[in-house]
Amino acid sequence: MEFIPLYYQDKIHLINPHGDVGIVTLWSPVKVVRQHLDESGIDLMPESSRIAAIGTLYGEGLPELLRNLLHNPQIRYLLLFGVDLGGSRESLLGFFQRGLEPTLCLGAVVHRIVGTSQKLDDGVRPEAFQGRLTLIDLGKPADPESGARLRDTMAALPPVQVVTGERIATPLARFEVTRFPSDPRGHQIQGAGPLEAWQELIHRLYRFGHRVTLTGKGERLELQHVKVIIQNPQEEPAARLREYGFDPEAFTRYQERILSDELPPDQHYGYGNRLRGYFGTERHDTLAEAARKLRDNPDSRHVFISLWDTGRDLLSDAPGHPCLVSLFLRRFEERLTLAALFRTHNALTAWLMNVHGLIAIQRLIATEAGLTPGAMTIISHSITIDPQGGGWERARTIHDFRNKAKCEQSEFQQDPHGDFVISVNGESGLIVVDHRFEGQSLHRYTGTTAEEIERQLVLDLAISDIGHALYLGRELGRAEARLKNLKRGKP
Repeated sequence: MEFIPLYYQDKIHLINPHGDVGIVTLWSPVKVVRQHLDESGIDLMPESSRIAAIGTLYGEGLPELLRNLLHNPQIRYLLLFGVDLGGSRESLLGFFQRGLEPTLCLGAVVHRIVGTSQKLDDGVRPEAFQGRLTLIDLGKPADPESGARLRDTMAALPPVQVVTGERIATPLARFEVTRFPSDPRGHQIQGAGPLEAWQELIHRLYRFGHRVTLTGKGERLELQHVKVIIQNPQEEPAARLREYGFDPEAFTRYQERILSDELPPDQHYGYGNRLRGYFGTERHDTLAEAARKLRDNPDSRHVFISLWDTGRDLLSDAPGHPCLVSLFLRRFEERLTLAALFRTHNALTAWLMNVHGLIAIQRLIATEAGLTPGAMTIISHSITIDPQGGGWERARTIHDFRNKAKCEQSEFQQDPHGDFVISVNGESGLIVVDHRFEGQSLHRYTGTTAEEIERQLVLDLAISDIGHALYLGRELGRAEARLKNLKRGKP
């Protein structure tokens, strides 16, 4: 039977297609391992070697490796011989020695190799290899005794047997995920205005939100500690709000309520009441006090307003607890910035209305303090979408609309970290990258390869936008090609 791989044919090095031994080099280059085999006197002749094929395994190729082995039952012995930098050796040994256990991956049921974090689909199981494959770990090529182990192992193998098994072709399984991978606590969004930021927020929750079940509230899509920065926080036009199913008049009434010190009838709390008529024996107006402090000292960093009453909201069983828990106002770059912290947040129905309420608060304090409103930051500790009652369909519509608009967008998006000018210096033999911001030169990076400069940019966190990073990578690749042509004497 001839060795015919189903996957990664271009990455597998054939020796004798009729051999019964496979060698996995893990993270070691095949060229290095072949040299060790040759120096150890191992037969590598295509006509006589027992080695059928040699290939690497960096970790993510394990499902393909196992399927290649099932499709080639003549491989009776699998030798591990290489350096492991990512857990590949432990995953292979664990698969054959300890087996699999069910677990979740991105909300879908998969199987994990016991004792590891390696997850596999259910298409290939250890019992499929029982009686047909022996796994032998030979350690690292650099070990002093590696040559002797190789020779002894190959010499001790039983004679080649007639293959009786059938080829098994198992397609790679594709499972339906409920979300895509991300750090659920690492999302930061920037938008010019509230609506643009809100669209991006819904997109993140729709694509990356974790499905959770809240007691008494049912299923939700949730992210944690999401940070949204709005560079120009102004009310959205009424026509734009209606376009997305919002009632502009409801937004206006909400702004009025959030500035009112009255406790709404039949309500356990109100933001305006907490801000202007709740705390202190004399029911202080914290918004007026914030404006006074900033008027007296525009550089003050004491303007922090808490809406959370720990004695009532945490230490007692009183019903009703505010979702907006604090505000911080600070003059920064000659403008009054506002940061709002929400304990919980409903992204679809409440977030945009909350932002309009915050705009009213910021404008009020800025006006009374004689300042100009600036950027706004909203941090939501637990922000969710309720998929029920049409919420999932609405989120998907916003997600699709956002993607379509991004694809059709033609204007250049400025990276807040600056721009780069790339050139090639033929005399010095270097790629030169000048980091600039608003026309000013900040730093110069040099190197002989694109990869060398990429490392420098990563270390300096010089790029913040993924689109900008991809574009710069392409340009660096072109610059490296130009440099090579100059060294060869080509224009």
